[in-house]
Amino acid sequence: MKKTLIAATAIVALSTTSSIMAQNQNFNYEVDRFADIEVLRYQVPGFDELSLKQKTLVYYLTEAALMGRDIFTDQNCKYNLQVRQTLEAIYTNYKGDKTTSDYKNFVVYLKQVWFGNGIHHHYSMDKFKPEFSQAFFDAQVSALPAQKLPLAKGQSKQSFIKVMDRVIFDPTFMAKRVNLADGQDLITTSANNLYEGVTQKEVEDYYKAIKDTTAKEPISYGLNTKVVKENGKVVEKPYKIGGLYSAAITKIVDNLKKAAQYAENDAQRAYINKLIEFYTTGSLKTFDQYSIMWAQETKSDVDFINGFIENYGDPLSMTGAWEGMVQFRNKAASKRTGLISANAQYFEDASPIDPRFKKKNVQGVSAKVITAAILAGDSYPSTPIGINLPNSNWIRANYGSKSVTIENITDAYDESSKGSGTVEEFAYSPVEVNLMKKYLTLADKLHTDMHECLGHASGQLLPGVDVGQLKNYRSTLEEGRADLFALYHMADPKLIELGIFTDSDTYKAEYYNYILNGLMLQLRRIEPGKDIEEAHMRNRMFISKWCYEHGKNDNVIEMVKRDGKTYIKVNDYVKLRNLFGQLLAEVQRIKSEGDYEAGRALVETYGVKVDPALHQEVLARYAKLNLAPYKGFVNPVYTAVRDKAGNITDVKISYDEGYTQQMLRYSRDYSPLTK
Repeated sequence: MKKTLIAATAIVALSTTSSIMAQNQNFNYEVDRFADIEVLRYQVPGFDELSLKQKTLVYYLTEAALMGRDIFTDQNCKYNLQVRQTLEAIYTNYKGDKTTSDYKNFVVYLKQVWFGNGIHHHYSMDKFKPEFSQAFFDAQVSALPAQKLPLAKGQSKQSFIKVMDRVIFDPTFMAKRVNLADGQDLITTSANNLYEGVTQKEVEDYYKAIKDTTAKEPISYGLNTKVVKENGKVVEKPYKIGGLYSAAITKIVDNLKKAAQYAENDAQRAYINKLIEFYTTGSLKTFDQYSIMWAQETKSDVDFINGFIENYGDPLSMTGAWEGMVQFRNKAASKRTGLISANAQYFEDASPIDPRFKKKNVQGVSAKVITAAILAGDSYPSTPIGINLPNSNWIRANYGSKSVTIENITDAYDESSKGSGTVEEFAYSPVEVNLMKKYLTLADKLHTDMHECLGHASGQLLPGVDVGQLKNYRSTLEEGRADLFALYHMADPKLIELGIFTDSDTYKAEYYNYILNGLMLQLRRIEPGKDIEEAHMRNRMFISKWCYEHGKNDNVIEMVKRDGKTYIKVNDYVKLRNLFGQLLAEVQRIKSEGDYEAGRALVETYGVKVDPALHQEVLARYAKLNLAPYKGFVNPVYTAVRDKAGNITDVKISYDEGYTQQMLRYSRDYSPLTK
């Protein structure tokens, strides 16, 4: 499970950046800005200190990661690759006036499609609204030679333009990539490319018929398949060599084979080879074997994620979006997460949940702070700041999990956000401003650590319970559960005892930050009149609003009006912690028992609806700050230096590639599905 940056750092702009990033004051973080997006660079400190073997391993793992780009784009919508190719053809062949509003708006749309890995917003899941005219688009496509367009065999240019016009300009066609609206058919109303020709009921009936509910080690049904109807029968089409996405997966495997030659140890080489076996066979039992091997191998410094992982893009939370990331250990910063993981059993035992749902023997919880070397697929350009895997509950329980906090990404956000003015505008008083200036950097990182390392790894299901029973609320409830676990335990004196905190007030900075973000600040990412739909936003809202409502009698959280503006005031941090504990107990019960109706009621009551007046106020106040609500990254460029025999003698890293330059290069060099 991933914890996105937005979940953690609503107002981290005032935080003190790390010493590593402070060493290079001349680094240019800002790359581009358009629509509601700011694109940044991130540094990879420590890469030059890696051995040649490690650098070479990173290089080939990076190549493997970049080869999966088209998979994720195609998973998001079946027209995405055609749209991207067409837009890029127009852009690279355009000979007209580049000062017109049509052209300028066309470029913004192209950049949005790149950032969203398709025609839908990466966070709201809403379809982008082009501000250029259809006449402009049609004229540009008509002027292009047919060989520069992704025409289907036998398709005329006129027919192709008609399809593209509907895909791009009709707001009702494929309007939302993932629809989670209660009471609707979530499959037929979602525009993703994970299902075709089937209804939600047909999909649920299909999996109900094939699932072994008595299995102690159930496979992750649907993780690597597209569900379709053929000859009136519901079937799965696997993602594998020889199956769907074969051309891209073959390229991924080719680079994984090269990477395996430079593995740091036999255990790492073994799990790389097991991943290759999974990509070759598509077997989910093989994937489980790989996941166990990967989770248990903790000695190597270089590590990676490559495969069909997170299921936020599936309204039924089954199919994994393709994701790639390569990273190496930040040894100094990992001391913090090492202390946390070493005390996992203490925090599990101290959790305020029903003893039936506690793990009696927490196993294999490893945590480290890492430096990201490359981001790909579901982690690019928008990326998480923390990851905990594997997602399989029985593997977590029996074999443990790996948790990482991605410190160089957090540092890049910190550095780029200096002086934004957000906290001065929204914090209740100088007391809260000073609290966050003093403590938020450490408190926020610790929340990420505990969310990933302990939160997702905590608790257990009752026998016979399948997390799939929570359906479209599964991801929201799981992210909420991990957040609550971290929030509750952040105030435990154990952290002082361990030396992670030196001041007992540190946790208050994250408490205030979390409630302010959940109730107010995150609303800046929602269009007027819309409900909250993204899983992480829903979990932050239901936690914050539930605590606000249930703390009213004791005035725990107060919404104060001053000079026509709304402010959040936390009056009692101890009682707020108790509320977090009460809600954690209920969310854990819901998950452990698979109580769909209770989960639905919790999310729909507290996590979906927006106060329109408060929403308008937040939008107006935030607009005056002239900030982009969303941020993402371009990757560094790795260049292999080779001798005359072709052997790699060094790997160089550079940071000078721009956003448009990188996207066009990736489309040229890492698009096996469009060749």
